[in-house]
Amino acid sequence: QVQLEESGGGLVQAGGSLRVSCVVSRRTVSYLVLGWLRQAPEKEREFVAAIDWSSGSRTYADSVKDRFTISKDNARYTVYLQMNDLKPEDTAVYYCAAKRRGASNFDYRGQGTQVTVSS
Repeated sequence: QVQLEESGGGLVQAGGSLRVSCVVSRRTVSYLVLGWLRQAPEKEREFVAAIDWSSGSRTYADSVKDRFTISKDNARYTVYLQMNDLKPEDTAVYYCAAKRRGASNFDYRGQGTQVTVSS
């Protein structure tokens, strides 16, 4: 079982920046891919970014590429999502998620943290 706890959401003006964090409870994480998903009101949940804990390889959704950066702190078992140049359409609940390397879907998800971007 993997438990994930997000923090760092909030309200920011368009063009601003915000960083959300996710602490991973399980210490055996080398086989995991950690990611961020988001869900806006009345929209389906979508992939934002992911990082392979072992290799550090990163992937991003096209909509956030060049604006968002996913990173990790091995010592703190924490994954970050640095969001720059935020737009109103980035408003959503952001979920930290985890899956085993090679799996199709993220099997584990946190409670989510709200990010609101005002225009």
